[in-house]
Amino acid sequence: MIDFYTWTTPNGRKVSIMLEECGLEYTTHAINITEGDQRGDAFTAISPNQKIPAIHDHETGISLMESGAILMYLAEKTGKFMPTEEKARWRCIEWLMWQMGGAGPMLGQVHHFVKFNPDKSEYASERYLNEGRRLYGVLDRRLADNAYMAGDDYSIADMATWPWISRFEWQTIDLGEFENVTRWYKDIAARPAVQRGYDSPKYTADIPMP
Repeated sequence: MIDFYTWTTPNGRKVSIMLEECGLEYTTHAINITEGDQRGDAFTAISPNQKIPAIHDHETGISLMESGAILMYLAEKTGKFMPTEEKARWRCIEWLMWQMGGAGPMLGQVHHFVKFNPDKSEYASERYLNEGRRLYGVLDRRLADNAYMAGDDYSIADMATWPWISRFEWQTIDLGEFENVTRWYKDIAARPAVQRGYDSPKYTADIPMP
C-alpha cells in the first residue's frame, strides 16, 4: 500500500497517472496547497521541502518527495514505463530531466505571470511565454520522428510532461501550432489511466482538448 499526498496540479497528476497506469494499490491524501496544508508537521516529515507530491510506501518503508524521483522509484518498483536497455533507459531519463529542469519550471512561471498576474511585469510575461513556446517547439521536433518522448514506447517522461501541456490554455499557447505535440497529447489523453489520474485528488474539470 502506498500513501499518496497530492493536489490538483501538474506535478501531482504526474504521480497519480503513474499509480493508475501501474495498477498499484494506494490511498490518496489531499494536501490543499491553497490553504497551507503543505506546511503541517505531518506532511513536512514526509516532504521536507513542503511541496506535493509525496509518497510513503508501506511495503518498503520508503518516503519520497519530488515527482521525478517518485516516477523513477515506481518505475523500478514495478518494472514498468522505463526501459531497461541502457541506451533507451538513458534517453527516457534525459527527457524526464528536460521536464523537471526546463518545461515544468518555465511553464510554471508562465502560469504565474501570464494567467495569475497579468500586466504585473511585461518583461517577465514576455520572457517566460517566449521560453514556453520555445519548449513546445523542442517537444514538437522530438515527436516528429518518435511516437513518444523516449522513443517508441510510452514512459515516465511522457507522464511527467503531459500534465504540464494539459494547461496549454493557461499558457495562452495554441496547440494547433504544434502538430506533433497535438497528436501525442490526444493519444495520451485517451488513456483510461490518464483520465483517472487527472481527477486526483478530486475532479476540477474535464481534460482540456484542442
